[in-house]
Amino acid sequence: MKTYVRWGVLSTAQVAQDELLPAYMKAVNAEVTAIASSNIKVKEIASKFEIPKIYEAYDKLLEDPEIDAVYIPLPNALHSHWVKEAAKKGKHVLCEKPAALTFRETKEMIEICRDE
Repeated sequence: MKTYVRWGVLSTAQVAQDELLPAYMKAVNAEVTAIASSNIKVKEIASKFEIPKIYEAYDKLLEDPEIDAVYIPLPNALHSHWVKEAAKKGKHVLCEKPAALTFRETKEMIEICRDE
């Protein structure tokens, strides 16, 4: 039985294209199964990295039961919100740094991740 993590990516950020997506393609225990973005290049990026599902909205990707974890390479000000939304949907999260902009945001993120 093959055991691997099914990842979703929130954004078409350059850091994802340069670093994480190429690494995921080489991984034996991970697979990117979806990407979400309103960027007009999302189809091109999905094709390049062999990502089968495309969502135009982040929340739609988070609703996908076939996604185990999400990678969040969004602008820093959006990290806290989307980490919390992902946790509420039961997803594991890998977020670019900084994870949050304030102590309060960080505390809220930790609490929600622990609760969910």
